[in-house]
Amino acid sequence: MANDTPTEKAEAASIRRRWITLGEVLAVAAVAISGLTFWNSYSERSHAEAERSSESRKAQVKAATLLLKAEPSRDGERLSLSALSPEQTIQAQTISFPTALGVAPAETTGEPRIEGDWFEDGLKKARRAAQRKDETAGDERLPVAIRSQFLADGALHDDVAIYDVGYVLEGRLIGGSALKLRGISLVGRAGATSAQARLDAIWKKRQPTISSAEKK
Repeated sequence: MANDTPTEKAEAASIRRRWITLGEVLAVAAVAISGLTFWNSYSERSHAEAERSSESRKAQVKAATLLLKAEPSRDGERLSLSALSPEQTIQAQTISFPTALGVAPAETTGEPRIEGDWFEDGLKKARRAAQRKDETAGDERLPVAIRSQFLADGALHDDVAIYDVGYVLEGRLIGGSALKLRGISLVGRAGATSAQARLDAIWKKRQPTISSAEKK
């Protein structure tokens, strides 16, 4: 090495500098790859956690949302109610009727249902006041507000919704008409304090203007 010429020494120094530069590049690349790997892993974990959180929220909302179904019994004198989801259990209910019927809310505990006897007379009087016939040609709709306390995933929930009760008024041989209940259909959700006002508004809106020919 002592006999190396200045040119050879310069070339050797240049090679060493290139190796140092290459080593620095590789070190930086290794750090970048490590950082990218860490970020990908963190991003995947965050995405998975976000998905789990979203699914959990959706499950909670679903569990807290009650949908009712009805089964007529006693030849249409009663509607037995139950939750559409088998994971929900109804504890108690309060069924409210349009003010025009003059009927107090009915409460149930342990046996969710709607009884025709609760509102039949009031319904007929309200229909007469609206100049509607005692007999119906097809299914009619009566809006009711149903407030339900129910269990889902071990937690107690409260739900208030407006449902239509399907019914018919059939003529009797001796006179008058008999109320037969058909089923229920969801109209929409309601607030506990606004349900009655919405109920009355729906009832009023549905009362048709009766012509003189129809009154006869």
